[in-house]
Amino acid sequence: MALIANDPTDRAEQLLLVTERLMALIVEETRRIDAREPPLDGAEAEEKQRLANAYRLELARIKQEPQLIDTAPGPLLAQLRERTAQLQDVLHSHEVALDAIKAVAEGLVHAMAEEVVRQRSGGANYGSGGSIEASASPTPAVLDRQA
Repeated sequence: MALIANDPTDRAEQLLLVTERLMALIVEETRRIDAREPPLDGAEAEEKQRLANAYRLELARIKQEPQLIDTAPGPLLAQLRERTAQLQDVLHSHEVALDAIKAVAEGLVHAMAEEVVRQRSGGANYGSGGSIEASASPTPAVLDRQA
């Protein structure tokens, strides 16, 4: 979804609004992650996705065609640059929070896999032929909730 603007000033104003709303949504999602609440969902998640795509597409268009925005008023462009820098800071904080969630999830999966391996390898018995017999049925995994 590209912005439909009448002139460079209109485009800069619209891009500023998109930047500010996207930043607000990402700040809220980061707050939820830090508070261990569910992430954005429903209409908010869809809005964040739409705005992120529109922002990305618009920046790509402006990079290819600088005249789309270069004659906008200087103070407006300065404000847009400032908000863009703030958005980058917010995105960095969001990335750090997401990386923490990823590390915890991967650690849990790794711990569960180690426990399954430990339980399966601990109960082998010798059979009548003197060799170790494999279990004929699936071995249940018991995980301690305290782990």
